Amino acid sequence: SFLSLPAPAYVSVCLLLLCPREVIAPAGSEPWLCQPAPRCGDKIYNPLEQCCYDDAIVSLSETRQCGPHCTFWPCFELCCPESFGLTNDFVVKLKVQGVNSQCHSSPISSKCESRRRFP
Repeated sequence: SFLSLPAPAYVSVCLLLLCPREVIAPAGSEPWLCQPAPRCGDKIYNPLEQCCYDDAIVSLSETRQCGPHCTFWPCFELCCPESFGLTNDFVVKLKVQGVNSQCHSSPISSKCESRRRFP
């Protein structure tokens, strides 16, 4: 029974019963009791070091290609097509924290250089 458990184990069991969400502790930090664990698909990640981009866990410092002529940080920015046709124009926009950021409503971070395509 619970009463036969040592005191630290009894306290741990009580905390786990009172905390309906997952308990996680990223390396080098204090435990996050009763906080929802950030997930990317079915995997848990550390938001102090990583983000979820396109159903993959990526490092906060990782960059990706945005169009043929520029790069962006997928954890902090969006790569948005601005026009199609003879020119491929792309714009890098900032992700707004706490909001599901979208290209049409996010502020511009930088414009990518466009080059004319010839068939």
